[in-house]
Amino acid sequence: MQLQSEENRVFVADGMKKVVAEVTFPAVGEGLVDINHTFVDESLRGQGVAGQMMQAVADQLRQQGKKAVLSCSYAVKWFEKHPEYADIKSPVES
Repeated sequence: MQLQSEENRVFVADGMKKVVAEVTFPAVGEGLVDINHTFVDESLRGQGVAGQMMQAVADQLRQQGKKAVLSCSYAVKWFEKHPEYADIKSPVES
C-alpha cells in the first residue's frame, strides 16, 4: 500500500486506480484547512490505514505551516490520541 498525495488530499488507490482510502482537507482560509472526510474501503479496514493517512496529513500541514479545523469525527479522535500534533489544530471551531 502506498499513500499518494495531492493538494488537500491524501489517498490510496488500488491496482485499477480506484480510490480505496482517502482523507480530504480543503482550504477554508489563509493557512487553514478543514479535515472534513476520512474514508477507508472495507477491504482495508482494521489495518491502520486511516491512521497512516492522518499522520501523513498532519506531517504535511506541519511542514507547510498550516493549521486545521476538524469537522471529521475520525480526525477529532485521531488528534485526541496524538497530542504531539496539537500545534496543528486550530483554535477556530468548525
